Amino acid sequence: MSEEQEKKEIAIRRQHFFRLNLFFLLVFVLFAILIIRLAILQFVEGPTILQQAKDKLGNTPVRIAPIRGNIYDADGVQLAYSTSVQSLYFSIERGFKSEEADEFAAKLKEVFDQYGDQAKSMTIEQIKENMDLTFRKNTRSVPRRIKSGLSKKEVAYISENLSKYDGVDIVEESIRHYDPDTVAVQLVGYLKKFKGSKDLSFYKNLVQDNPLLNYIEEEEVGFDGLEYMFQEQLRGKNGLKLIPIDSMGRVNGEPQVTPPVKGNNLHLTINKEVQMRTEEAIMEQIKILQEGDDPRSKNARTGYAVAMEVKTGNIIAMASMPDYDTNIWEGGGVNNDELNQILFYMVNGTIREVYQPIHDDKERAKHPGSIVPLGSTIKPLTVLVGLNEKLITPTTSYRDTGIFQFGQAGIHRKSIRNAENAVYGPMDPARAIEKSSNPFMTEKIGNAMYLKYKGEEGVQKWDEYMKMFGLGVSTGSGLNEWPGTIEYFNEAKNASTQSALIYASFGQQGRYTTLQLAQYAATLASRGKRMKPLFVSEIKDSDGTVVQKFEPVVLNTADFPESYWDEIEAGMRAVRVTGFDDFPHEFLRKTGTSEQSVAGKIVENSVFIASAPADDPVLAVAVVVPEGGYGSRGAAPIARKIFDAYDKEYGLK
Repeated sequence: MSEEQEKKEIAIRRQHFFRLNLFFLLVFVLFAILIIRLAILQFVEGPTILQQAKDKLGNTPVRIAPIRGNIYDADGVQLAYSTSVQSLYFSIERGFKSEEADEFAAKLKEVFDQYGDQAKSMTIEQIKENMDLTFRKNTRSVPRRIKSGLSKKEVAYISENLSKYDGVDIVEESIRHYDPDTVAVQLVGYLKKFKGSKDLSFYKNLVQDNPLLNYIEEEEVGFDGLEYMFQEQLRGKNGLKLIPIDSMGRVNGEPQVTPPVKGNNLHLTINKEVQMRTEEAIMEQIKILQEGDDPRSKNARTGYAVAMEVKTGNIIAMASMPDYDTNIWEGGGVNNDELNQILFYMVNGTIREVYQPIHDDKERAKHPGSIVPLGSTIKPLTVLVGLNEKLITPTTSYRDTGIFQFGQAGIHRKSIRNAENAVYGPMDPARAIEKSSNPFMTEKIGNAMYLKYKGEEGVQKWDEYMKMFGLGVSTGSGLNEWPGTIEYFNEAKNASTQSALIYASFGQQGRYTTLQLAQYAATLASRGKRMKPLFVSEIKDSDGTVVQKFEPVVLNTADFPESYWDEIEAGMRAVRVTGFDDFPHEFLRKTGTSEQSVAGKIVENSVFIASAPADDPVLAVAVVVPEGGYGSRGAAPIARKIFDAYDKEYGLK
C-alpha cells in the first residue's frame, strides 16, 4: 500500500471514530435529558400531576339536598318541620311484569313485618299502590317511594339482600311534616318536586352556578304559601359528596363530604290557638246555617276569616275553610284520586278566588266563590268620602223613606231600597251607618258625587279613596294574592257614571278578598293608617340567632278631621249584630249582606268587619261566608269567637 493510500485510510478511520464518538455523545446527552426529565416528573411535578389525574378520574360529585328550616307559630309550636329518613324506592326496570307485582309486594311486606315498626305496617295493596305500575303519579323512569322512615333493621336487611329485590334502592332524604291539626294550611303552603315547579316565577328565573346552591331535580321545594314566599330562607344549602374513582370507574378511596347547611326557621305571627278556634268557629257556623230555617243560607258551604292586629299589621289568624291535611303531599306529589279530594281546599280563599266544593261543573257555576262584594261594610268609608268631599257634614239631616230613584222616567228608572223595604225616617250620617240606609248612601253621597264631578272624574276620585283603604290594590302581604275585582269603571263605561257611583256607594261595584277586608277594617280602626299584613315576626338560623326581624310597616295614611272619624265610629258602635250580647268590650262593627248575581240568580253573601276595643282598637276581624245570608247572622258569630280566642291568649286590653 502506498504512503498516499495509507494516509487516506487513516483519515477515513479518524472520521469514522469521530462520528461514532459524536453519536455516543448525542445518545448520552439524550439519555441524560430523559433521566433528568423523569426525575423532575417524579420528584417535582409528580404530586401535581397525580392530583390532576385524581381530579379528572376520581372525583364524582354527588349533591346532597339541604335540610329545610322549620316553621313555628307565634308561641313556638312547630307547624312544619323536616326530618332526615331512610326511604325505600322502587324503579320499574325493563322486563318487570305487572303479574309479578303481588309476589314482589308480598316479599317486601315480609321484610317490613319482620324488621320494621309495626305502627308503620303496610298491606300488599298499599305497597302495590306505591309501586305505581299504571303510571298515575310518575313516568316509567321516575323511582317510586314505597316506604319512608325505614328502621335500622330494615335498612340493614335490605342492603345485605339487594340482589333479591330488583329495582329497589335505599335513599336518605328529608321528609316534610305538617301539624296534623291542620293549622292555617293554605297560608303555610306545601312542597313539590323541583322538577315539577319550574313554571313558578321564582324557579323559572333561577340562575345559579354554585354546586352548593344549585337545585336538585328530585328536591322538594315550596310550591305555595309561606313555603314558597320564603323559599330562599327556608331551603338552606346543598351538601356535596366527592367520590374518588380510578380510570376504570371503581371507587378507590374515602369520599370527601361537605355536609348540607340547614335552612333558616320562620317564626310566624299566627297563633295556633286563635287559628284553631277560628277554623272551628267557621265550620260550626256553616253547620248552623245549613240546618237553620233561613232558605238564603242553606247553601253555605265555605267560610273565610282574617284577624289582623291594628297597630302592628300582624296576622293572628287566617282561615280558609274547609281545609285539608297537607301531609298528603309527603313525597312531593299526589295521585289523581287524592288531587280530586283536595282540589277545592288547596287554594287560600282569603287571598284568591276559591269555588264551592261541588264537583259538578254546571251546579258549581250556580254558586259564588270566595271573593264577593262588600255590601254594606263599605258604608263607613262611603260616609267618610261624603264628609271629605263636603257632600255632607256630621250634622246633615236626612229623611229615609226607604227608597231612592234615579235615571229617566219609564223603563230606565232605577230604584234603590233598604233591606226588607225598611223605612228608617230621620237620620244623620252616624244613624245611616247604624241602620245601613241605602237611600242615604246613594242620594247624599253616590249621586251627589256624580253631580259634583263631570264625566269619569267622580269615578276616578272614588277609586282613589278605595285604594287609600286597600280596596282594589295589593295589601302588600307578599303572598300571591288577587287585588280584587273593580267593577265601577266598567259600569261607568257600559252604563253611566251616575249608576257606577250610586251602586258603588252601598257596596255593589267591587269584589275584594277577605285579607283586603281585614286591612280595610284595621285602617278604619286606626283612623287612617293602612298597615302591611305581616305573617312572619322573625327569621332565625339553626343556632337560634335572629337573621331578620320584621317591624310594622305603614303603607299609607288617610288624613281626615277627627270629627269625621268620630261620626263613623258612633255609627259603627251602634250596629246591631248577633252573638255579641255579653261581649265585655265596646267595639266597632259593620255588617254586610252583599247581593251577587250568579248564573242569573241573586244570592246573598254574609260579610262582617269589626275591631275591638272601640276606644283603642287592638284587633280587626273580617269574615266572609258565601251564601250565608245576613252578615249580622251568618258572619258576626264567627267574629265573636275570634275576639274571644284572642282575648284569652293576649288580652284585648
